[in-house]
This record gives sequence, C-alpha cells and structure tokens, in this order.
Amino acid sequence: MSTLRIERRFRGPPESGNGGYAAGLVAAALGGSNCTVTLKSPPPIGRNLTLSTDADGATLFDDGTIVVTASRDPVEVEVPPPPTLAEAQDAEPRFTGHVHHIFPGCFVCGPERERGDGMRIFPGSLHDGADRVAATWTPDASVGDADGFVLPEFLWAALDCPGYFAVESTAGLALLGRMSATIHRQAQIGEPLIVTGWPISAEGRKHRVGSALHDANGDLIAAATATWITLNEAKAA
Repeated sequence: MSTLRIERRFRGPPESGNGGYAAGLVAAALGGSNCTVTLKSPPPIGRNLTLSTDADGATLFDDGTIVVTASRDPVEVEVPPPPTLAEAQDAEPRFTGHVHHIFPGCFVCGPERERGDGMRIFPGSLHDGADRVAATWTPDASVGDADGFVLPEFLWAALDCPGYFAVESTAGLALLGRMSATIHRQAQIGEPLIVTGWPISAEGRKHRVGSALHDANGDLIAAATATWITLNEAKAA
C-alpha cells in the first residue's frame, strides 16, 4: 500500500482530477505503458488516497471505495499518419473550447489555465475530411523528471482530452470511463509535439476514440484508446 494525492492543479472538472492524469498516475505504478485503466468514480482532489498494487494490477481507493483500477495489458492502437506540426498549429484556432468549454479550468485543455500551470492543449479540427482534431504541445519543466523527460502521467493526460474533442459534437457532456495507452519512447521537456484525436466507434452513450502523440518528425511517441461516457442528463441532441 502507498499514498497517492491528486493536487488541485491537476483537476479536470472543478472538484475532481483530470481523468487521463489520474489514469496515468495509477498506470505509472505498473510501469506507465501497456496498461488499461478504468475510472470507477471521479478521482477526488486534495486528499490522500490509497494505492494498492500486486502482480496483476493496481487499485486506487478513497477511504475504502474503489476509484480507479488498472491492469497490465498489451495495447495496440491503429494510428493514422499525423499532420505536420504546422497543420496542428493551424487547427488550434478551431478548438471549440475557445468559444464554449464545459470545464474551462481543466489542467489539459482549459483555456483559463495560464502557461506554466495548465498544459493548454487546444485540439481543433483538421482540414483533411477525416473527423480528426489536432494541436501542439511543448512540455515544460513542471511535468518532467530530474533527467528532463516527461513523466508518464502527463503523457497519459495529453492523450486524454483530444479524444473527447474528436467526438464532442455527438458525445455532449461526457466523462472518461476507460483508457488504454502504450508509450513507445520518452518525450523530452521543451520538445514540440503533435497531439491528435479521432473517433473510432459509438454505441449508445459510449464513444470510443483514439489519440496519439508524435514528434515534429512524425515519429510516434505514445498512443491510446479511450471510452467516453455521455452523462444521461446531458446527452447531445
């Protein structure tokens, strides 16, 4: 058993942790890559949680209640070719969150967050006719380790919100339910990255998406699939 705490900085909704970040924190206990993480309830912020790990996986508890579970699983993601860095930058002004954002204080994609505080990943639609969104992200020192590499939980966080914005128009208000990610190589602090998200399938309130991180040369760094669940009272028309 160990103690894990999600600080308020890393929130998604105002009173709970960003789902991708929370998933990445638990996955990091299993090595950070080739893990499937299920969020059972919104991860609480600002208090100590209990993390239990064994040979099969990890479980995050809040006073005895299961919040997150994780298991080691081979993760394969069919990743489309990335846009160029310039094309990803060109997509950012089309980020719908600039006009209306459900959680404007989100650590990953919230436009209210300042540079050096939030990640400020703003995925907008690409002009390729494929329903993909893209953005750029240059990690700063606050998300890195002592050797200058991005910690795995922040790679998971970067892979989270772009998937949602690929299906926002049909998913409406939705929360992350499950995420599977694989990390192909470490990313360096100060390295310009390309972030993409795309829809895969939809069934009722469940929306399956893919997301990826590439470097400026188009080489794959990390990829994920995720399931977003539309809240009953906010299903899109």
